Amino acid sequence: MPNISVAGVRADGFRADINGLRAWAVAAVVFYHFNVPGFTGGFAGVDVFFVISGFLMAGIVVGSLETGRFSLPGFYLARARRILPALIVLTCALLVLGWFLLMPREYQALGKHVRESLLFSSNLRYLAEAGYFDSASHEKWLLHTWSLSVEWQFYLVYPLVLAVLAKLLPGRRALLCAHVLALLASFILCQVLSAGKPSQAFFLLQARAWELLLGGMVFLLGSGLRLPGRVPVLVESMGIALIVAAFVLIDSSVPWPGSAALLPTLGAALVLLACREGSLWTGSSLAQWLGTRSYSIYLWHWPLVVGLVYFELEQAMLWICAGLVASLLLGHVSYAQVEVPARRWLAKRSNVRNVVWLMSCLAVVAVSAQLVRRSGFPARLPEEVSRIEAEQHNRNPRVDECLAAGASCVYGGQQVSALVIGDSHADAVVTSVAASLPVAEQGVYFRGLTGCLMVFAAQWAGEGRRDECVGLKAALAKDLDTLFPGMPIILVNRTSLYVMGELPGPGVKSPGKPLVYFSQPAATQTPEYLQEFRRNYVESVCQMARQHPLYLVRPFPEMRESVPQALGRSVLMGKKDVEVIITREEYQRRHAFIWSVQDEASQRCGVQILNPLPYLCDEQYCYGSRDGKSLYVDDDHLSETGNRLLVPMFARVFTSRPAPTAVPATVTVGADAR
Repeated sequence: MPNISVAGVRADGFRADINGLRAWAVAAVVFYHFNVPGFTGGFAGVDVFFVISGFLMAGIVVGSLETGRFSLPGFYLARARRILPALIVLTCALLVLGWFLLMPREYQALGKHVRESLLFSSNLRYLAEAGYFDSASHEKWLLHTWSLSVEWQFYLVYPLVLAVLAKLLPGRRALLCAHVLALLASFILCQVLSAGKPSQAFFLLQARAWELLLGGMVFLLGSGLRLPGRVPVLVESMGIALIVAAFVLIDSSVPWPGSAALLPTLGAALVLLACREGSLWTGSSLAQWLGTRSYSIYLWHWPLVVGLVYFELEQAMLWICAGLVASLLLGHVSYAQVEVPARRWLAKRSNVRNVVWLMSCLAVVAVSAQLVRRSGFPARLPEEVSRIEAEQHNRNPRVDECLAAGASCVYGGQQVSALVIGDSHADAVVTSVAASLPVAEQGVYFRGLTGCLMVFAAQWAGEGRRDECVGLKAALAKDLDTLFPGMPIILVNRTSLYVMGELPGPGVKSPGKPLVYFSQPAATQTPEYLQEFRRNYVESVCQMARQHPLYLVRPFPEMRESVPQALGRSVLMGKKDVEVIITREEYQRRHAFIWSVQDEASQRCGVQILNPLPYLCDEQYCYGSRDGKSLYVDDDHLSETGNRLLVPMFARVFTSRPAPTAVPATVTVGADAR
């Protein structure tokens, strides 16, 4: 950053207050990710970083434009020298570590994420995959690079726009007006997306740009400002208070970055505006040490967090402390042995050689990551691990075709003898239903959609409107009476999830929060909510049972983790005879309410119950694996191996009642699924 004639700025342009502010930001993020009590809003440290980056970039670009020394290639090269060396080393280290620790599918995902991180598009990748606060986030070793991608995308656009504006409308006033207009547009978009599409608000530059632009505005407003007397102290203290409030009062249930993001961003802006050298808040030796190493600490801490989850140590206080210490040590080593030497070495070379060296290193790692993404190199692992890994893919082969809005499929023969309706849990067992048919010519008609609870009045409370589910339920409500009348319906849903919410686990944003509602969204399972659900569930079931014999399937056991991954990791760690299980008591606690609702539907409408527990559980435990073989493709969906255990259960549908007159299918019939 160029020299600025403001109190608190050294002759070489270095600002200790900014360095100390970085310390606050990185400490909050690290404490939050390691689940240190009192930092429920520590993720807001990234927002502080954004404001700082915007301030510094404005200083670099505007200062260079005003002196006539601005070079766009030089700007990009300076950013690359600052960011790439440490990032390249981190990604190389993870690719090497993953070679020994990760199963093929996990290793492929790492390769994909390394590639996207190096191309600074990881924010878009993670947006497409899942949200930042979702449980799957703790399986992504480079999730934290989303913020680097947002900043780099800003770096690509910001200097170009300022250079054009400086030519067309010279003077800082025009630049300030442009900042204000762009900030307001981005802020409004951020609020809209936070309300309806929070993942987009979190990951997209368009919704985050206002935070960086706020930093730019502070530079334009305050670079020549001298605050009198004790005013800087008051301004800085107010800024620190806002930042601390964000860190300790906010949590991941707050829509982010919504209006609450004003707390840390305005706080950072005030600290920058105060521009206090030697401040008690930012000038201590500890703050300066953390600040200079903040980038490397940020890079290395998240893989350590994921590592604790990977080895199931995220709740062990001793290991959490070890992770915190390791974050500091690795951050220091990266700073001292990578950041500083690389910056000094590259500074002595010409710009052309800088580009050649950086792009060569980048290309080597990116190509390696792409090879990992394509292959996963299963041959590097013991054969037993590859066999376990394959179970993750042992799902319904027609899932992409049939588990979709508007799709209707027939499994088995052409004569429809039963209907299977539901969500992805129905898809996971439809081939088992087909395998239970007594005659080869008989088939099963299937309609289903992921995340779609077959209760007609239920509305989705999560992100997105789930219009496809609404359309599917409306079509079924309209056509079910005339759709293969007299044929039995087997209704399969992960019903407890919609009522009881997600199970607690790493990265789960709101465990226990209901995912559907009727009159209004509910934060917990209040008696009123449960009664409303009970009434609507029974009404829907009775409606389905008017022209069809109806069978309700009890909820399947849900494991605490992905079964194939848990088994594979156990083998890699040398553990033998490991089985993935939950207790019957855990199962009953989770599903007791749904059992009672299904029992009421059975009493009122005469529907029958199919119970999978005798086939998946014994008196003490429910099994995700048996004899080291996974029965699930993840933590709750049965694999094609697991669902075959339920063939005797589904066979009861056809043996406990007179054989119906089969109805010819009117949809395209697939290959025999039995």
